[in-house]
Amino acid sequence: MILYVHFAVRDFQDHDGRFEYPGTEAVYRRLIGLLGGITPIVQALPPDAAYADVAGARRYFGRDARDLAALVRLRVAAVYGIDCTVGVGPNPLLARIAAQSGPPGAIRCTPTAPAEVAAYLAPLPVGVLPGVGPATVRTLAPYGLHTVGDVQRVPTVTLGRILGTPAARALADAARGVDAGRVSATAPPRSVAAVRAFGRDELDPEQHHRALLGCAEEIGWRLRRERQVTGVLVLTITYADRTTTTRTRTLPEPTAHSRALATEATRMYASLALQRARVRGVTLRAEAIAPADHATHQLTLDPEDDRAHRLEAAADRARARFGPDAVSLAALGTPPTTKGGPG
Repeated sequence: MILYVHFAVRDFQDHDGRFEYPGTEAVYRRLIGLLGGITPIVQALPPDAAYADVAGARRYFGRDARDLAALVRLRVAAVYGIDCTVGVGPNPLLARIAAQSGPPGAIRCTPTAPAEVAAYLAPLPVGVLPGVGPATVRTLAPYGLHTVGDVQRVPTVTLGRILGTPAARALADAARGVDAGRVSATAPPRSVAAVRAFGRDELDPEQHHRALLGCAEEIGWRLRRERQVTGVLVLTITYADRTTTTRTRTLPEPTAHSRALATEATRMYASLALQRARVRGVTLRAEAIAPADHATHQLTLDPEDDRAHRLEAAADRARARFGPDAVSLAALGTPPTTKGGPG
C-alpha cells in the first residue's frame, strides 16, 4: 500500500504567501527523514509532499496502512507542529487522488478491488486524473466527458480520435485506477522554491502573472545571493479544488537572472491555457542547481542585457540593506495569452 503525504502549505508560509526562508527546505528534509523512520521507501515530491510505500512497514509495526497514516500525522504534528493530509491507496495514482479529493488535514483511503476502484473514481471530475489539465478538460467537454465515469464508458479507440492514441491509452488506464508506477526511495533534490497563495479563488490572469513575477524575483535573488544558477524550472498551479497542474522546462542556459526566469515562467503559464481557471496558488521551483562559476553562458553584445544585470545588482544591494521586499520585478508587458497549449 502507498501513502501520499501532503504537508500543509499554510504552515510553511508567512502572511504574504511566501515561504519562510531560510529554513523551509531544511524542515522539508527533516519531514522526509521522519517518514523514513516508518518506511525506508520514501519518494520526495518537493516542495511539500512525498510518497511512502508501507508494504513492509505494515508487517514491522503490525498495523494496517490507515493506522500507519495516522501514525504519520501524529508524528508530524508532535515533532513539527505541522498538519498533513494522507491519501492511502494500492498505487501512487490512487493514493494521490485520495489525498486531493477532500479538505486538508485528514486521512482518506481508496478501495483496492478493481470494480470498487472504478466505482470510487467514476463520480470524480476528469481533471483529477494525471496529465489532464484545463486544456484537455475543455477538449473533452464537448463530447460529454466531464467525469471519470464518462471516460470509463468510452472505448479507448474513440478517445484516441479525440486526444491521440498515446494520450488516450494513458487516460483510459488512469480512469480505471491503473498505475504501473512504483515508489522509489529518493532524497529531496537541491531546489529553491517560491510560493504565492491567494486568499480566495483567483480568476484574474493579471494576478496570476503578478504572482509568477514575484516567484521569479524571489528565486533569482536567492540564487544570486548564494552564487548559484538553475537549469530547470518547475511550475505548479493549484486550483480551488486542490488539484494541481505541473509543467517542467529546461532553460536554454543556466541562469539566476530574475527577468530570464520570469520570461520562462510566463511561457510555461501560457502553455497551460488556463483562461478563467479558479487558481488558489502558484509555486515556482528551481532545480538542477549548480555553482554559478561552473556554468557556461552565451556571450551577448546587447547593451540592454548589460544594463539589466547592473540594475539587478543594484536591486540586490538594496534588498541586502533594506530587506527582500525593498525592490520588486517590473511587469514583463501584459499578462500571457491563454489560447492553445497542451492539457
